Amino acid sequence: MLRISRLTLPLLALAACSRATIPEPDAAAREYAVAAQRGDSDAIYGMLSTEAKRTYGKDGVRRLVQDTRGELASRGKALASKQTTTRTVAVVRFSDGEEAELVVQDGELKVGAAGALPTGARTPARALAELRQALARRSYPGLIRVLSAETRSAVESDMRSLVTGLEHPETLDVKVTGDTARVEVPGGHWVTLKREAGVWRVEDFD
Repeated sequence: MLRISRLTLPLLALAACSRATIPEPDAAAREYAVAAQRGDSDAIYGMLSTEAKRTYGKDGVRRLVQDTRGELASRGKALASKQTTTRTVAVVRFSDGEEAELVVQDGELKVGAAGALPTGARTPARALAELRQALARRSYPGLIRVLSAETRSAVESDMRSLVTGLEHPETLDVKVTGDTARVEVPGGHWVTLKREAGVWRVEDFD
C-alpha cells in the first residue's frame, strides 16, 4: 500500500477541519504519477507545498529530477498501478516536538497515533520519533514498545532479575565509603548509591 501524506495541520485548526470536506488523494496521485514518469520537474514543483517550494526551489527540483529520473519513472509507474491505494494522513506537530498522526475515515479525521497510544512505526524516522517521545515523557512502557523483540526481551529479563535480587534489601552486603555505597545484587547486578543532603539515592546500576 502506498501512503501519501498530504496534510500538516496546526493544532488550533484541528477542530475546524475535523468535519470539513477533504479532497480524496487519488487525483493528485495520478497527476504525480504522470509527472514522475515524464520527468516533468515543473509539474512536480507545482505540486509541492509552499514550504517544500521554499526549501528546494525550481532549480533544486529540476536537479533532483535529473539525478533521479530513472527512480522517479519507476515510482511513477508503481503509483499508477491499479494495485496502489492511497491514504490521507494529517500530522499535528505540538510545541514540544511531539506529533499526533490522524487519518481520514468516513470524511472525518480520526487519531491514528498520538503520544502514549501504541503505534507501529512504518519508517525508521517514525521509530526515532517514537523513541524521542518515550524519552521526553520518561515513559518506560513507551520505551519498551519501540525496542526490537530481542532487545525488549533482554531489558525485561535484566529488570526482572534486578527486581528479584532486591527482594530483601536488608540482607544485602552494602559497602559504604563516606557518601557513596556499592552493593552486589544476586543475579550479577551492581548498584551504586550516593548520599545527597542526607538522602541516599541510586547513582548507577547494571
